[in-house]
Amino acid sequence: MIGTLGDLLRARARIAPGREALVDLASGLRLDYAALDARIDRVAAAMAAEGIGKGDRVAVLLHNGPEFVDALFACARLGAILVPLNWRLTAPEIAFILADAGAETLIFESGFAATVAALKAGEAGDLPVRRLIEVESPSGPAGLGRPYAESLGAGPADSPPAVARVTGEDPLLIVYTSGTTGRPKGVVHSHDTKAAAILNVGLTADMDMRDRNLVVLPLFHIGALTPLTSALTRGVTTVLMRTFDPAAMWDAIERERITVTLAVPAMLNFMLKAPNRDTADRSTLRAILSGAAPVPVTLIEAYRDLGIDIHQVYGMTETCGPGCYIGGEDAVARAGSTGRGYLLTEVRVVDAEGRDLPPGAPGELLVRGPHNMVGYWRRPDATAETLRDGWLHTGDVAIMDAEGFVTIHDRIKDMIISGGENVYPAEVENVLLSHPDVADVAVIGRPSERWGESPFAIVVPAREGVTEGDVLAHCDGRLARFKLPKGVAFVETIPRNPTGKALKRMLRESFPGPAPE
Repeated sequence: MIGTLGDLLRARARIAPGREALVDLASGLRLDYAALDARIDRVAAAMAAEGIGKGDRVAVLLHNGPEFVDALFACARLGAILVPLNWRLTAPEIAFILADAGAETLIFESGFAATVAALKAGEAGDLPVRRLIEVESPSGPAGLGRPYAESLGAGPADSPPAVARVTGEDPLLIVYTSGTTGRPKGVVHSHDTKAAAILNVGLTADMDMRDRNLVVLPLFHIGALTPLTSALTRGVTTVLMRTFDPAAMWDAIERERITVTLAVPAMLNFMLKAPNRDTADRSTLRAILSGAAPVPVTLIEAYRDLGIDIHQVYGMTETCGPGCYIGGEDAVARAGSTGRGYLLTEVRVVDAEGRDLPPGAPGELLVRGPHNMVGYWRRPDATAETLRDGWLHTGDVAIMDAEGFVTIHDRIKDMIISGGENVYPAEVENVLLSHPDVADVAVIGRPSERWGESPFAIVVPAREGVTEGDVLAHCDGRLARFKLPKGVAFVETIPRNPTGKALKRMLRESFPGPAPE
């Protein structure tokens, strides 16, 4: 065991008490490591006084902010389990998670008053929550719970709370998957798996104590939580942005002298189109890590023209973040690849029978490492299906070259089989995004009497007047005939989950077909 998450932050505060730890752009709060450590002790003491202890589930419905960091590290010190809630979900969806996790405490922002009111009214059925703690947000207090400052923000500061012994095997997080198919599952990570993820990121990724890291992805997602905890335990300054806004992000990069950040491909696209892209001082920004979906080569090249490297990362909630990483010269020379396994991570590509495939052959990517999840919360069947012989079955289609570099093609469930040929939507999307008049795109399969399935493109145009013929003509000669879309639909936005992945199930429901022959 490396140490519990609470221990790691306390040790960092001892080593570098005066180093700037946390900057909150929304409130202007700035904390060095000593002040952050003391603040977390106060919150943990107040939680303990409330009766929150080891094994209790504490749900949080919060935007990025210091209160989220408080709750995470205070739970770690008490042995409680944090349950981050996706604030884009509806009240019934949140109610399912609260009931499934058995969370008795909910810390929420007053801006989510309507959702909490629906939960209190029992519109979604009986819930285990009996303790509501309210964080005042810019929209003002809602009066649905006890104020955070009084309940948790003003506890005794003289000493850490007396708590039950917390070990590395104790659960730390239950992070619910996005639930794009069926009900979401709670992914359980312990202090040990989280510490392994932190160590793995630290040993692999290009980040050190001199960096200033901008966190803009929502902290309810592991893709933001692991970089946050890695940065804070390593002595990196973390700058929190409440929600994503492309122009505000460039402003923050200039004002806070940001050196590294993480953004999904859709965000990278929006940032390129921001009005202040070329006027903001971005000279300190050396790299943007990007994941959640394959990064189109055109995007990598566009940022390289701005003097910014795109380092692709691959991971899942189930891996606590780390999977594959590519940076430095490889990120340019092998644009499109997500790299090799992290230092403490093994990866394989296998066929349907679990046999290793030769270089260049597509198959399912498997991941093994000490950072893999403990399992799914109260779902032994799903755990046994996903974790087999220590290997996590990702459900992602990938190829690996002879040197171990992995390229993610798509989700197995999103793969299109047309005339017996495999068509990977991400490959088609990459070609479509190279069209100057295509702002965003998602490709799905539609039923076809002749071919079984045929690709179909759903496009957000960059200007008025773009036609289906324009889009299809752009693909001709760039893709094999069987990969060519058999139709195009134009929409205002592509529905995506918080990590930027297109919600293909929703799109298939909206455009059921059949495909034109």
